[in-house]
Amino acid sequence: MRAEVDLVAEPAATTYAVRAASATARARHWTVRYARILLLTDLAAVIAAVGIAVLIWAIRAPHHHPGPVLLYVGVSIATMLGWVVALSVSGTRDVRIIGFGPAEYRKILNSSLAFFGLVAVVAYVLDWDLARGYVLVALPAGVVLLLLGRWLCRKWLTAQRLHGRFSYRVLLVGSEAASMHVAQNLERHPAAGYQIVGACVPQRSLGGLLKGTDIPVVGTVDDVSDALAALRADTVVVTSGDELPPNRVRELGWDLDPARHQLVIAPSLSGVAGPRLRTHPVAGLPLIHVDFPTMSGFSRLVKRLFDIVGSSLLIIIGSPVLLAVAIGVKLSSPGPIFYRQERIGRYGKPFGMIKFRSMVRDADKQLAILLAQQGTAEVPLFKVTDDPRITPFGRFIRAHSLDELPQLFNVFLGQMSLVGPRPQVAAEVALYDDVAHRRLIMKPGMSGLWQVSGRSSLSWEEALRFDLYYVENWSLTQDILILVRTAKAVIAPGGAAH
Repeated sequence: MRAEVDLVAEPAATTYAVRAASATARARHWTVRYARILLLTDLAAVIAAVGIAVLIWAIRAPHHHPGPVLLYVGVSIATMLGWVVALSVSGTRDVRIIGFGPAEYRKILNSSLAFFGLVAVVAYVLDWDLARGYVLVALPAGVVLLLLGRWLCRKWLTAQRLHGRFSYRVLLVGSEAASMHVAQNLERHPAAGYQIVGACVPQRSLGGLLKGTDIPVVGTVDDVSDALAALRADTVVVTSGDELPPNRVRELGWDLDPARHQLVIAPSLSGVAGPRLRTHPVAGLPLIHVDFPTMSGFSRLVKRLFDIVGSSLLIIIGSPVLLAVAIGVKLSSPGPIFYRQERIGRYGKPFGMIKFRSMVRDADKQLAILLAQQGTAEVPLFKVTDDPRITPFGRFIRAHSLDELPQLFNVFLGQMSLVGPRPQVAAEVALYDDVAHRRLIMKPGMSGLWQVSGRSSLSWEEALRFDLYYVENWSLTQDILILVRTAKAVIAPGGAAH
């Protein structure tokens, strides 16, 4: 439990100032230090990518006149410097997005494409004889190396944040109910780097904790400045405006030191990602426009093309594995190689899903009895703990998700997607409430956000929350990241992979 903080017992303002200064120094230290680490990794990735392109150019055409050689050397140096500058200008090292979520990766990809588009235009205007192979090598190699470097840095940063380091120290300000909601969501993702150290609510009870948490309530909404110093916090998160009228929120911002603190407004929205939010100032009001989640037009075309290309490549590359698993299933236990079952797809349309059989032949007949025995017959997630129906070979292919491979044909035929909500049987869908039905506005997927966030160890409520977040905030970048995490889980499955 966190140590309780009593502002009444705190020393005078001088002590507050000293504590705040030391906290600021630490906060500035980690943000500056991490930004420098990212700059160095970006620079190394860009130098390596451009170096690879120049090396390939030199090998393919070793006999050059001094002019073309000097041109390529100059272009290469300018490309490296310009690329690093482009990454900085586009905010890829902004401390508000680094270390968590897809925004960091998306900015790297977009800024790299925009920069090389500019290089191509300049080369055309100045009539530079810039080999296409140079661009075709430097761009993809650089993007891959940049993303790899950021991923490695993120793994290190996440490890630090899980131990309470390299994080913002957050003071919640607002009603108790809203603060509790924000606290529960932030504490669910410690890797995001928001460490909640206290709360200021309208009516403070001395020695009390924020309901449902172990976060100390250290004052009222009038004690924010003192609480920041006492808790050595550097971030104020306003959780509701019920007790904070507009002029009070504005004054709160004035009281903060922009060099040491940041002010964050948490609107009463959850499960909505950045791409759906647009801030539009109108008459002095920062209005937040929330786009409705849709999968139509260009977005649907992009996802479908991604599924066709991805499933085709995986079927071709994985054909030896498909054959080996099929032989293993046939030899390990009596019964068919494939297991076919009707599942519910987009908008409630049923389809026949295919898997490698991993259970005994009459497994479906035993399901109802097993669910009743463990008391989950009324929960729309038919998972049996320590399922006795699974064969030994079936347990192995399930651990590595090899039983799912035939679903690539479902994806190719358009019945499923590579990434999406997990397809469920009609009996499970019959237990849906109105909220759960929103899972069906998108094609079901072979993998999904909840599978890579805990797989079968998650409860139905947690799995539903992840599925709804995915459906409401789809992006191609997120699909790619989920597939990367899926590949990692297939290669090295954890205890929840069964």
